[in-house]
Amino acid sequence: ADALLALLEGGYAVEVVDDALPIAIRDAEDSDAALWDQYLGTNPAACFYHLFGWRKIVRESLGLEPIYLIASNGREVVGVLPLVYLKSRLFGRILCSMPFLNYGGPCASTDNALKRLTAAAVERAGQLGVDYLELRCAGPLPVELEAATHKVSMTIALNPDPEVLWNGFKSKHRTNIRRAAQEGLEVQSGGLELLDEFYSVLENSWHHLGTPLYRRDFFEAVLRAFPESTRIFLCRHRSTVVNVAFNGLHGGTVEGMWAGGLPAARDLHANYVLYWEMIRDSCQRGYRQFHLGRSTADSGSEWFKGRWNAEARPLHWYF
Repeated sequence: ADALLALLEGGYAVEVVDDALPIAIRDAEDSDAALWDQYLGTNPAACFYHLFGWRKIVRESLGLEPIYLIASNGREVVGVLPLVYLKSRLFGRILCSMPFLNYGGPCASTDNALKRLTAAAVERAGQLGVDYLELRCAGPLPVELEAATHKVSMTIALNPDPEVLWNGFKSKHRTNIRRAAQEGLEVQSGGLELLDEFYSVLENSWHHLGTPLYRRDFFEAVLRAFPESTRIFLCRHRSTVVNVAFNGLHGGTVEGMWAGGLPAARDLHANYVLYWEMIRDSCQRGYRQFHLGRSTADSGSEWFKGRWNAEARPLHWYF
């Protein structure tokens, strides 16, 4: 049959092909890294969180057990599903795709492959005796599992010319950006060389929120695993870093992953300058969309991100 590419609302891509061949599911091994990522390069639904490099990070930096599933039809790979098995004193034993990240879930070329991967995850959850399975997906899946949609991904459609986006903001929003910029705020971007300053501010920010933070070596592992696909942004007031962000890059998409700021950043409205510089940088580098990270629906975070003309897309967390 002729291949037909259908892009559904949540960003889930299905390629309708000859589905007569039987599909086999197996656990990925270290030697499957190139095969896995090569498949992701062919599927428009693949995202930064699907990349095989997370498997080593999960195992070595977080001390958790990755279970990465590959679906094939005897000729080629037709789907993948990264899973992580973790034990929590608070939440119990969980099999999740992907914990600590915005989302994950199965990435497949056909409905059949997607359903087979999901069924394999349900079966593995039973074998492990977990308290629950959680598939954090960017959009709806054609599976019979309950889904929670209380989280949203705020997505900006980018343009090669950042002035197009600037002119689309409300007048008051542009004024807020200009006013914050007059405070003498400057934004710097880079990689591993900025990790210490990034981590210091993020640690302070999360501490004030009462949220535990991963160790520094986790972020270092991410930067070393994806040196060309990660970017740190620092916003300075005079010589002091007051706001930070960490983004992932894949295909035409920028993923906002972690961000935080010192108490002084609020008074300076540093987020306005930081976000605008990240958006402008993404436009100039040719990216097509910017996911500003995960937010709770109807929260203050969703409101702020919406001021950048970001569209709220419900995330589907299947249990």
